[in-house]
Amino acid sequence: MLVVSFILAAIGGYLLGSVPFGLVLVRAAGLGDIRQIGSGNIGATNVLRTGRKDLALATLLLDALKAGIALVLARWIAGASGLPENTAYQIGLVAGAAAFIGHCYPVWLGFKGGKGIATFFGVLFAGPWPLGVIAGVTWLAVATISRYSSLGSLCAALVAPIAAAVAGFGWEEVAFTGVLGLLIFWRHRSNIMRLRAGTEPRIGDKKEETPAPAVTAAPPAPEPSAEA
Repeated sequence: MLVVSFILAAIGGYLLGSVPFGLVLVRAAGLGDIRQIGSGNIGATNVLRTGRKDLALATLLLDALKAGIALVLARWIAGASGLPENTAYQIGLVAGAAAFIGHCYPVWLGFKGGKGIATFFGVLFAGPWPLGVIAGVTWLAVATISRYSSLGSLCAALVAPIAAAVAGFGWEEVAFTGVLGLLIFWRHRSNIMRLRAGTEPRIGDKKEETPAPAVTAAPPAPEPSAEA
C-alpha cells in the first residue's frame, strides 16, 4: 500500500506539473504558439518575449503554484490516510519532484517543456521553505550583480543542496534538491555554453536593430549638349 501511495503521488504530480500554462495563456491571448516565439520555451522568460508582462507574470506564478500544490496536496492526502507525518512529507516531496519533471518534460508536448526554475522555487517554498529562501536570495544576488538570469538560476540550483547538507536537513531534502539541481543544470546546457562563450543575453539587454541600408543617390542626368 505504501508503494502504491508513492506511485500515485508521482503520477498525479507529473500530470499536474505537465500542464503548459505558458502555452495555454499565450494562445488564449491570441498571440499564437509560444513554441514558435523566441527560444521556443514554454516558460515565463520566453512568454515575456511576446511583450506581455502580465502573461509572463501569470505563467511564472502558475508554474510555481502547480509544483507547490502537488507537494501540499499529496502530503495532505497521505496524512489524512493515516500515514506517519515523515512518510507523508516524503510522499509530498515525490509529488513535487514529479511536478518539476512534468514541467520540464510534459507528455502533451512531446516531452519538450520549460527549464524548471519557477517550479523549482514553487516546490521549495511549499516544502523545505528555508531552502527556498536561501535559493531565492542567491538567485536575486547573482542575477542583480551579473545581470544574467540563467547564472542566477544555476547558482540557486547549486546552493540549495549544499545548504541542505550543511544546515543539517534530512537525506530527503538533500537528495530532493540535489536531483532537481542536476536537472536544472541539464536543462540549461545551452545557457551554459552561451555563458562560456560570452553570448548569453543579460537582463535588460535590447536587441540591436539592424540599420537600414543606405540609399545611394542616383547620379545626375547629363545636360543636353547645345547644338551649333
